[in-house]
Amino acid sequence: MIGVRLRAAMLAAIFAAVAASAQAQQMYRWTDEKGGVHITDTPPPPSAKGVQKQKPAAVAPESPQQPYELALAMKDYPVTLYTSPICKEPCAQAREALNKRGVPFKEVQVWEEDSNQELQRVTGGREVPALTVGRSVQKGFQQDAFDALLDSARYPRAGILPARNQGSPKPPEDYVPPGERPAPPRAEPAKPEEEPKPAGPYAPRFSK
Repeated sequence: MIGVRLRAAMLAAIFAAVAASAQAQQMYRWTDEKGGVHITDTPPPPSAKGVQKQKPAAVAPESPQQPYELALAMKDYPVTLYTSPICKEPCAQAREALNKRGVPFKEVQVWEEDSNQELQRVTGGREVPALTVGRSVQKGFQQDAFDALLDSARYPRAGILPARNQGSPKPPEDYVPPGERPAPPRAEPAKPEEEPKPAGPYAPRFSK
């Protein structure tokens, strides 16, 4: 008999907890006799007017904080990848290597005089892909060289950060592929100027 009563008490407690939880998830918006608006998680009094049932707004999950080691590396040794619209496989491999390791990076497309001058100034050459980690430079894609630069800058090693999916940027608006650029005008040989014919009473005359 005692066991039955204990079991009944436990079930009643469980139902009460479930009911309380369901009630806690229900919000009420109502107006009192003086016109004041209230929002409560308990049912309003019988004299309440304009009662509306509302569910509490879902709390957005907190975004995962950036690891301190990554934030410090990004501050001291920012990563920039130099590519170009006509660089296909090597630049794609370089981008994929950074994405796979989860390293945030800036990508600069080299295609006109200003970007070529920037690449020359930063890397000392005009080869793409080129990677800069802080002031360190790697010309051309080599997985070991990329990893060595990132390791020396204390970026988290591969497999620690979630992979990224930063894609290839769109070509600049003014960019025209080499095959579609108008051909430069061809140089034509200069034609010799005709010597002026003498005129006057002493000019030779030709009979017909």
